[in-house]
Amino acid sequence: MTALSDDPAENLDRFIVEAMDHGCVYGLEGPDGWALCPSEKYDDSDVMPLWSELALAQVHCREEWTDYKPVPIDLEEFLDDWLPGMHDDELLVGVNWDESLEGEEIEPMDLLEEFEQEME
Repeated sequence: MTALSDDPAENLDRFIVEAMDHGCVYGLEGPDGWALCPSEKYDDSDVMPLWSELALAQVHCREEWTDYKPVPIDLEEFLDDWLPGMHDDELLVGVNWDESLEGEEIEPMDLLEEFEQEME
């Protein structure tokens, strides 16, 4: 596994490229559902952190997420169902966050647009 960059934009690009290569993204699922964090950008929003590699997600299965496991989400399902659903639920996407849970927070439909541009 290659370490994440200090540049959130670079980590976003990596997320898209690796997700397309692997055909999935990884979220953390636990006994109470998917891992969420409060947004740093918006007071009343939550963020669902997602990663492009299993190892990047696995790092976060500690402390309050000890009981969570990385779960792959099929890329087609993610693009067709998850992102529109997250938009409807007013959730943001945390893209390839580092070990301190810092990184890009992006609107789901903006992320979908980024994927579509990359696929062209």
